[in-house]
Amino acid sequence: MSASLKPLTVEEFLDWERTQPLRYEFDGIQPQAMTGGSVAHVRTITRLTALLVNRVRPPCEAFGPELKVRTIGRVRYPDATVACYAAEEDTDIIAPTAVFEVISPSTALTDRRVKPLEYAAVPGIMVYVILEADRPDATVMRRSAAWEPETFEGIDAVVPLPEIGIELPLAAIYRR
Repeated sequence: MSASLKPLTVEEFLDWERTQPLRYEFDGIQPQAMTGGSVAHVRTITRLTALLVNRVRPPCEAFGPELKVRTIGRVRYPDATVACYAAEEDTDIIAPTAVFEVISPSTALTDRRVKPLEYAAVPGIMVYVILEADRPDATVMRRSAAWEPETFEGIDAVVPLPEIGIELPLAAIYRR
């Protein structure tokens, strides 16, 4: 006789994850450990977050990869977010206007195929930006464009993000 485990609810996951020393995403069924990244991946996240912090203006505010985003039945840790409301100080969950993910080989499929559907189902998320870790390349999906991908390639590309009132020059993220 085999034992079957009952899938966690989002609330059960959140209660459990908050007591763990490591971060976990929730895929709707079970926790998924967050793994470390390469130098290129972390460099891209760091530069992206710094750029967002320095460019967005109130009421918007930029955050790094430490805050959770709750989607329909799942919990994610995007690499960066921008929220355009006054976030509560004591929460670890953000309701962003913009979500940013930096692709790594282990997350590419989820970031490109699964997360767009999840983020599109959250009414407040207006734009989802996927960045390559190792080259100046961005894919942008906007609610106003029916979530159709738009690609920006090359070091001179500038990604317009009117949803959060800024432009994102890829040269500022990918400079060496």
